[in-house]
Amino acid sequence: MNALLVITALLAATPITLEETRTQGRKNTQALQAELDVTVAREDQRSARSNLLPQVQLSAGPNLSYQGRRRQVVTIPVTETEVLTREVVSSANTSDSYGASLGLSQVIYNRGLWKQLEQAGVNVDAVRNQSIEEADTSELEAIRRFFTLFLSQATLDVLQATAKRSEEQLERARALFHAGRVGKTEEISAEVNLGNDRINVVQRQSQLVADQVQLAVWLARPGTEALQAVDPGILQQEPAPAPALDDALKQAREHRALLRALQQRVRVAELQRAIVRGDYLPRVGLQAQYAHGNQDLGPFFSEPGFGNTFNGGVTLTWDLFNGFNTDAQSARAQANIRRAELTFAQTARELEAEVRRAHQALDGQIASAKLATTNRAAATQGLMLAEERFRAGAGSTLEVRDAQLKLTQAELVLLQSRIDVEIARYALYRATGTLNPGDSQ
Repeated sequence: MNALLVITALLAATPITLEETRTQGRKNTQALQAELDVTVAREDQRSARSNLLPQVQLSAGPNLSYQGRRRQVVTIPVTETEVLTREVVSSANTSDSYGASLGLSQVIYNRGLWKQLEQAGVNVDAVRNQSIEEADTSELEAIRRFFTLFLSQATLDVLQATAKRSEEQLERARALFHAGRVGKTEEISAEVNLGNDRINVVQRQSQLVADQVQLAVWLARPGTEALQAVDPGILQQEPAPAPALDDALKQAREHRALLRALQQRVRVAELQRAIVRGDYLPRVGLQAQYAHGNQDLGPFFSEPGFGNTFNGGVTLTWDLFNGFNTDAQSARAQANIRRAELTFAQTARELEAEVRRAHQALDGQIASAKLATTNRAAATQGLMLAEERFRAGAGSTLEVRDAQLKLTQAELVLLQSRIDVEIARYALYRATGTLNPGDSQ
């Protein structure tokens, strides 16, 4: 009954291959957020470029002025030598006018702005490589969860096979008991063993659901979707040997996106120093403005030849002294360069250590898988001998059970070893930056 429920659940599950998992793993939430960082960096680059392009401003509109009542002293000449002075109060009045202006400004030379544009371009490359790092990390985690789910499925098959053997052993014990060849205790022991095996199957079914959930959520799929890991065929072939350590280290230095990103961070820091030092140099710009105005709206449009003004000129700006602010900013930029260099050097050392650990882990897992294969063969032979002795009446259920458990353990260890080999292999690919060779630059 339990086996039927498991088969029904697997048939209702959505099959997913390893390649599909890898592709979707590179598009999960964390990876997509990293891609958005690249988009932001590109827009920052456009913003930096805009400062070097012509800046054009257009303004137009009516103007209204109001002048309230005021006292004024008015001088009126009476004769050539005599004037009459009076204080008068003028009434309030309003006046309106209409105007439009068009302004143009263009940078001719500004070292700081050019370096900002170069810095923004390098930053785009750095963020892109960081995005590749995040995508590789997401893909490796998706691969791990895929194999974890596949392990649960394969483990369930092993446990079901163990339960099937226990059922057969129970039938043999009953038959021998009724034939008077063994005691009742042998039948009872076989029945208890079968019950324990069925409990193991039920418990593994719960773990299977948990592994399905973990994979689905990581791939940004509904958490209620039941996934079935399609057999990648690793159990039917011998694991390939690990590459040479020197070759793996060389690949990591050439292809790891993280190293490229940190190299570019050093360059970003160097360009920041160049931007600051740009304040030591003069800046040259061009400005021009055209304006047209009139007191009345009609002549404003009908007499375009009147009320026009044009201003233009080249400006040179040079900060001769700013309180040593440029010196301080330059020293700070120099410290940031050193910090970026130290980070790059330390990460390079850690990367070499990571490659060595991953390489050793793969070598160790391959060796373990070979030993596990030998153990399973021996355990299979041991179970066959124990069953033959029990049929002949020379053995006991306890001996058969011990052989069954040894075979089950050997099969589970082999499963775990082979899957650990594949996870370790992909971890080495991740460490060397060759998980997706198409992303290497």
